[in-house]
Amino acid sequence: MAVGIFDSGLGGLTVLDAVARRLPDVPFVYFGDNAHAPYGVRTHEDIFNLTCAATERLWAEGCDLVILACNTASAAALKRMQETWVPADKRVLGVFVPLIEALTERQWGDNSPPREVDVKHVALFATPATVASRAFQRELAFRAIGVDVEAQPCAGVVDAIELGDEILAEALVRSHVESLKRRMPHPQAAILGCTHYPLMQKAFQDALGPDVKVYSQANLVAESLADYLQRRPEFMGAGTQSKFLTTGDPVNVSSKATQFLRHQVVFEAA
Repeated sequence: MAVGIFDSGLGGLTVLDAVARRLPDVPFVYFGDNAHAPYGVRTHEDIFNLTCAATERLWAEGCDLVILACNTASAAALKRMQETWVPADKRVLGVFVPLIEALTERQWGDNSPPREVDVKHVALFATPATVASRAFQRELAFRAIGVDVEAQPCAGVVDAIELGDEILAEALVRSHVESLKRRMPHPQAAILGCTHYPLMQKAFQDALGPDVKVYSQANLVAESLADYLQRRPEFMGAGTQSKFLTTGDPVNVSSKATQFLRHQVVFEAA
């Protein structure tokens, strides 16, 4: 009954941590495509092909349901995968919708027309590929009207986090927030549209100020997944074992992941 979690690198571990706490009896197989990270600077075709290959590897581990914890993959590949590639007995889900539902205070499955919501000015911090896809704005438009979204491509932040350089990552966060605030001086809410960014949540909050509500994905995705599995238990796969897979160097990735989560994590070669 395993569930697969995919990310281009280590950022999806923030989602894994939250879903494992929320669903302690479910085995999770994590796949990090560290050899090809970061995805945020790749073409959409590249991202689609890499994401499909990773998803097939997770299906082979008995994970009929795969969560794309990578926002770039969710933005650039998910819609095409769902429409043209995923077979009827499998499911691939992204991480944008739970976040947008929280922002617009909608319940899952609420398909009523888009409506006015309290939040009018939203800052989106994401990778260049996610920003270019406009997937967040597209999903938001299905649910809300009258919301101004200012998107800031945060080049370099994922690389700094993956390298373990917190000082550089914090400096880049401050720079990107300053850049956004020149275009939107008073955002009411900020979306951390990359699973790496919760590790820098305090830096984002400090740079934005205490009046801006910062939305981070991990806990929202965990609640959404628990709800989904309750409604669709048939997509609990046949896998029985939790494991960590990487296309990168397992020793190096394990060391960084252990530093990330502050408990030992052992990756094996995918």
